[in-house]
Amino acid sequence: MDYGPSTMDATSLQLSTHNLQPDTIVALATPNGTGAIGVIRLSGPEAIAIANSVFSGKDLTKQASHTIHFGNIVDGDPDSYREVLDEVLMSLFIAPRSYTRENVVEISCHGSAYIIESIIKLLIKNGARSAKAGEFTLRAFLNGQLDLSQAEAVADLIASNSKASQQVAMQQLRGGFSSQLQSLRDQLVQFASLIELELDFAEEDVEFANRDQLKKLTHEIIGVIGNLIRSFELGNAIKQGVNTVIAGRPNAGKSTLLNALLNEERAIVSHIPGTTRDTIEEVLNINGINFRLIDTAGIREATDAIERIGVERTMEKISQSALLVYVFDATEITAEELKQDLERLQKPGIVILPVANKSDLSKSENSLFDSGLKTQDLRLKTHDYIEISAKEKFHIDELKNKIYTAAIKDQLTGDETLVTNIRHLEALQKTEEALIRVQNGIDTVTSDFLSMDIKQALHYLGEITGAVTTDDLLENIFSKFCIGK
Repeated sequence: MDYGPSTMDATSLQLSTHNLQPDTIVALATPNGTGAIGVIRLSGPEAIAIANSVFSGKDLTKQASHTIHFGNIVDGDPDSYREVLDEVLMSLFIAPRSYTRENVVEISCHGSAYIIESIIKLLIKNGARSAKAGEFTLRAFLNGQLDLSQAEAVADLIASNSKASQQVAMQQLRGGFSSQLQSLRDQLVQFASLIELELDFAEEDVEFANRDQLKKLTHEIIGVIGNLIRSFELGNAIKQGVNTVIAGRPNAGKSTLLNALLNEERAIVSHIPGTTRDTIEEVLNINGINFRLIDTAGIREATDAIERIGVERTMEKISQSALLVYVFDATEITAEELKQDLERLQKPGIVILPVANKSDLSKSENSLFDSGLKTQDLRLKTHDYIEISAKEKFHIDELKNKIYTAAIKDQLTGDETLVTNIRHLEALQKTEEALIRVQNGIDTVTSDFLSMDIKQALHYLGEITGAVTTDDLLENIFSKFCIGK
């Protein structure tokens, strides 16, 4: 059954413009720079033979898979003087029991840049070639070791910078996302086959695909895909970090709060209003989630051109944020002024967390702390405000918990599938659109139109896992990988 002109299987891809021949590739698998150990990776049919040709020790071609062997890397003719380049460990992984499902050798050598370069040059001289970016993982995909979404999870895992992003990448790498999509796709394929059969017997006017069951199935799949689409907001926040702006009037204690949250003197603090003229950005990890804190200039009528630019940048950062921590000096501001400030800053898609600062001065005559102010009095869609003293670091841990709750809520349980990749999101949105057309046309359109829309849905689901791929798609994905992976 044909599901679109761009459908390609692994075999055809190997003969495509990638020109992936059964050759052996080599690259440094550890980061560049001097270190204790460097790991050089070979993959391909001749990986073990090439490694053996430069190795003085056991005959690697006669050793078992998943074994490690100590010896020297030597350069020169076996019948004459051979220069020792380094003492190394050779790790063997014989096909198909390897990352790429090809023969793989990993050479653990000393981390000298000169030694690493010399060994790689020697391996290339003996028949290997330099690997392209992401080529090891590309081979793993083409050889059926990983599907495309799992391959992308490898890059996400390498780039993960928090516990949550690592957990999401690992869940995808283990195939949780793929399994869910494959189940949906299998059910659709069954109906697509029945509708194709109806087209073969069009003159008979028979109906093999039960329309009520198809309607129920599309409704269920649209629901699952809708949940996956909605999960992108949280998944992207986990992957990229939550943009969190600290804003407020001048001298409200924004920079002092940034320093208190980070537990270091990151921002200049002064009693003079308008000290902060530009934005300051730092990353704070709360419960495994990275929050990109942005300290901004005080919001007020600017007194000079530089301050005006600072205020404009503040408003721009607020419009780009997911969470706004609005700091106000409860000893100076009135309830009406606070309400006006929050109303002015309220925008779709932004969660506001009001923070009443300077609780250590709460006995002041103008204090809102003593006025019985309640969040509901503000009549705004904000989280409950919290009383703190940034200067004395009162309730800072409680504020961190509030920030986490405001951004994540109860969405992160550890078991759910989260979409973190914009490519996956777009494919799911197109799948949803195609299935909505199927659902709307089940009782009104002919089998050929239903078949066309189901094929479209199958096509876009297949793009995520790699059941449907194009050269351009693979080139775009794997070119973003590091060389050596």
